[in-house]
Amino acid sequence: MQTILGAGGGAGTEITRELSNYTKDIRVVSRNPKKANESDQLMKADLTDPKQLDNAVKGSDIVYVTIAFEYKLKAWRELWPMFMNNLIASCSGHKSKIVFIDNVYMYDPKYLSNMTEETPMNPVSEKGKVRATVAKMLMDAVEKNKIEAIIARAPDFYGPGVTGSMLYQTVYLNLLKNKNPQWLGKLDVLHSFIYSEDIGKSVTLLGNTNDAYNQVWHLPTTNQKLTNRQWIELMMNAMNKQKKIKTMPDWMINVFGIFVPILKELQDVGYQFKQDYFFNSSKFNKRFNFTATIPEKAVKEIVS
Repeated sequence: MQTILGAGGGAGTEITRELSNYTKDIRVVSRNPKKANESDQLMKADLTDPKQLDNAVKGSDIVYVTIAFEYKLKAWRELWPMFMNNLIASCSGHKSKIVFIDNVYMYDPKYLSNMTEETPMNPVSEKGKVRATVAKMLMDAVEKNKIEAIIARAPDFYGPGVTGSMLYQTVYLNLLKNKNPQWLGKLDVLHSFIYSEDIGKSVTLLGNTNDAYNQVWHLPTTNQKLTNRQWIELMMNAMNKQKKIKTMPDWMINVFGIFVPILKELQDVGYQFKQDYFFNSSKFNKRFNFTATIPEKAVKEIVS
């Protein structure tokens, strides 16, 4: 039995779909679970409740953690450490392996131009401090032989159905309305994105590879080094819309943040869009001989 906790988002759906290549015993758990495969077993649960979480984990050989709490600092501080503590306890008790989908918020900003699995953790944002805490909790449990686990780390997502990304919210949707695309941060700095289908393929491959456990892996991204401007131009070309790209200065973000709360929350990690941000996934690519989806192809699939 392989279980997805928090299934339903862009990553969770792709992981669920790809798992059908490894097993037909798939349990999909969330507040409103939906099938990605005909044989999926659905379980409705509030995963912040320790008893419901334990019931979701029970009987699982592997547990994939794709849960996303409300994107607010208060919620993160309250829920993430509690959830991780309960998850470790449940998986330890049921002898279930953990594959935890993580981000890069905990990394030292001085090293964002070439992030690897060895990049130092030194978060400057409050959300980053939360992510560093839960990652440490998980790896401490691994070192104490309480559990077997993988931290599968990824940069910003993009792909069909991934509606939370900046490429979708301020570029694709604006172009769809024949408006100018907008961007938070600088246009001519590098930025890495990971295609949602590549997340599904790589995470399930890691989860079903015994010697991949008890370490951190960077999920596969393209080796092409594209700037924010180039990503936006790819979207405009795919949609056959040539518009002027507008950037949002900090004062504008403060104003719009009153009406669009996500912008206010993004300011905490806004430094990531103001400097080179390259996610190095060579460890994974070499180990599994994996080639990430070419950005031009991925953007065309999103648009179509």
